[in-house]
Amino acid sequence: MASSTLLDVPLGRPAAERSVYSWAAVVALLVIFAGFAPTYFLKGVFGGPELTTLKHVHGVVMTAWFTFFLVQVLLVASGNVRTHRKVGIAGVALAMLVLAMGMQVGIASARAGVTPLPSIPPLVFLVMPVGELVIFAILFSAAIVMRKRGPYHKRFMLLATLAMLTPAMARLPFDFIRVGGPPAFFALTDLVILGCIAFDTVKNRRVHPAFIAGFVVVVVGQLGRLAVAGTPQWMAFARWLVS
Repeated sequence: MASSTLLDVPLGRPAAERSVYSWAAVVALLVIFAGFAPTYFLKGVFGGPELTTLKHVHGVVMTAWFTFFLVQVLLVASGNVRTHRKVGIAGVALAMLVLAMGMQVGIASARAGVTPLPSIPPLVFLVMPVGELVIFAILFSAAIVMRKRGPYHKRFMLLATLAMLTPAMARLPFDFIRVGGPPAFFALTDLVILGCIAFDTVKNRRVHPAFIAGFVVVVVGQLGRLAVAGTPQWMAFARWLVS
């Protein structure tokens, strides 16, 4: 069912517009590497703690997603559109793994009493990964629904990917990030997204509706997490998740 529809995605676009996707994909991978180098990619060099099998699998899946996005962008940039569409079918399965593994790791960490920020209790912090996965699911679903409308499809895919940079941003070794907490994590992620939107807007002389709608989803998801974290309703839901 997926093969006949995803292969119909129209993806033609000017070279100048393609460049923002290529650069965004590269920057995303660099941010992921920089953020998780001490605890995952270069754990042996930095002497990071041992990881559970679940976290190893999660790391592989997330690395695969960002690599997948870069490969897909480069395939289109090189004119291999049909290959891009065929590979995109596997992307649906990979996205499902992103959601499944992300949720399992978030719940397992909260259940074990682990939190990246000592000032935020584990059950309160659980709102961060859960909210991120909800945003990813919404934007990725929008990209699939709009698969026959290339300009919308590619922008939703870009936003779905960049919105997942928050955990890596939170782990960059800068004091202002640690002090700023979640608002700083979100702000850095939004700066990357807004940079892409600004470039695209200048090239096309208008803000694309997909970027408007998608960015609203991202910001509402961020503000929503800040608003509900620690509330009785969230705590009851979090306890149910980890039970």
